[in-house]
Amino acid sequence: MQESDGKRMQWVSHMVRIRDDRDQAAFAALFAHFAPRVKGFLMKSGADASLAEECAQEVMATCWHKAHMFDPARASVATWIFTIARNRKIDVLRKQRRPEPEDLAWGPEEEPDQADVMAMQQESEQLGQAIAELPEAQRELIQKAYFGDLSHSEIAAQTGLPLGTIKSRIRLALERLRHAMK
Repeated sequence: MQESDGKRMQWVSHMVRIRDDRDQAAFAALFAHFAPRVKGFLMKSGADASLAEECAQEVMATCWHKAHMFDPARASVATWIFTIARNRKIDVLRKQRRPEPEDLAWGPEEEPDQADVMAMQQESEQLGQAIAELPEAQRELIQKAYFGDLSHSEIAAQTGLPLGTIKSRIRLALERLRHAMK
């Protein structure tokens, strides 16, 4: 259902009066026409009636406060308003999907289980021993990549080795470490 050119020009005129004169009568006419349509649009796209009503109110308030941003050369009033509505709907959906932060515990954290501490110490010692048993060329690259936090490209630049050689040596070293940790 396309608006006629006359109706489009009328809405542009209303926006200009809102922008320039803060004309409340022009805003009331704009609100009466577009608010129910925005609410319907939001309800069709999945919002419940109360949320759609609230969003429609916010969209129309945005039209009042940001009337200076409307440019009739870029979009019709309807397109501008429904773009605001669409963006508002996206904002609401993002907020709804955002997970709530978990309750933060106050005070010191619980002591870890002593058996877990012992197991981690043993695994760390086993990993340290496995790294020490790697061939020197592989051990150096593992240390640079994982303890020096360097990318493969940075290691290549530092050592002068070809990137493929670095990747192969790291892959072989990781495979040896995997077997040693079983």
